[in-house]
Amino acid sequence: MARKWNVGQINRNSQKFVRETKDPGNDHGQYVWVAECQRETANGVCGHIYGVNGSDFWQRKCPACQGGRPGLPFSEMR
Repeated sequence: MARKWNVGQINRNSQKFVRETKDPGNDHGQYVWVAECQRETANGVCGHIYGVNGSDFWQRKCPACQGGRPGLPFSEMR
């Protein structure tokens, strides 16, 4: 059974689920979700914001500070 994520939840790699979009992802039938890195760095919280497929949010790592895959593009509209 797939896990249901709620806005505000944080995955095991310190990535917060910010919101869903209506933008198509690059995985079959998926839409882009917006993620924000909550990982503590020497300069405070990373805070990088990027797009992910809803299907792989649970395992995503930040592309800016954890060597994760590049983020997907998403519209700024809510």
